Amino acid sequence: MKTYLGVDGGGTKTDFLLIDESGRLLAKQRAGSAYYLETGVEGLRTMLANGIAATLAAGSVSADTLEFAFFGLPAHGEDSKLLSVLDAAASPTLSSEHYRCGNDMVCGWAGALAGRDGLSIVAGTGSIAYGEYAGRTARGGGWGELFSDEGSAYWLAREGLSVFSRMSDGRAAQGPLYEALRDHFKLDDDLDICAAVYGPPPMTRSAIAALAPVIAQAARAGDEKARGLFHAAALELAAIVDAVRDRLGVPRDLALPVSYSGGMFQFADLLMEPFRSALNSSGRGYEFTTPLLSPGAGAVLYAARLSGSPLTQPAIAELARQLGTGSIDQ
Repeated sequence: MKTYLGVDGGGTKTDFLLIDESGRLLAKQRAGSAYYLETGVEGLRTMLANGIAATLAAGSVSADTLEFAFFGLPAHGEDSKLLSVLDAAASPTLSSEHYRCGNDMVCGWAGALAGRDGLSIVAGTGSIAYGEYAGRTARGGGWGELFSDEGSAYWLAREGLSVFSRMSDGRAAQGPLYEALRDHFKLDDDLDICAAVYGPPPMTRSAIAALAPVIAQAARAGDEKARGLFHAAALELAAIVDAVRDRLGVPRDLALPVSYSGGMFQFADLLMEPFRSALNSSGRGYEFTTPLLSPGAGAVLYAARLSGSPLTQPAIAELARQLGTGSIDQ
């Protein structure tokens, strides 16, 4: 039996999945962030080496018998000078002939649509969309948290902090978001939030993104500005989807499959309806579908595809049976 390893790296956590060619799950592991801009390249190398070793050991597979592996890494391809360094991130644990690295957006697409033509939006710590159609590929968004990642958990938290500052100094009426963030940071003085965020030490990208549930709590408690942030996030995500579709050259009347993954979609009650509505009103045809498999499963499907021996439909069905439907918390 050929064996495949898929690694879905994220800004907060990284999933390792090991399967055989029949779709049987041999092992899975979870590790920390794969965002090298936060962890450093050496931190990324160490995390991957430990995760590979633990996963292969759990599945009783040796590195030299592994057929192929795919590593989806955040920010891969966004610095040409570092591309060769990131491409070698799994060496020497694995032979370079038996793995490939790419952007983690591919994992979300491959899992959500099981590798068929269509488009997937990932909205977790950051945000990005990727699609394939008629042999063409395209991506959109994902330019980083400083001036992009619209609709992501980081973006939502940053905008929520901005609303808090306005509520505190009187530029906006105070609502549940104000008290929710005061409680979260245990503030005696509102300005102390600056020290909590800016440090020292400063909050990490993933720690800021982890404030998204606080914004959701306020929205569900009736804070209109917090609800407005989720509506704005939905519009931003839909705009990324439309842009990628147009870059793929998909006929406007074709119902292109579109799916999703990432932690923002755990807030389905706040995000999904305006997201669907924005897509439906775009004048483009979409077939909105829930994810078939998780991004981690997408990584292992892509590994098999890159090896030249894509998983058969029965093998994909077996993997889906073992893992359940697509996970939206990654």
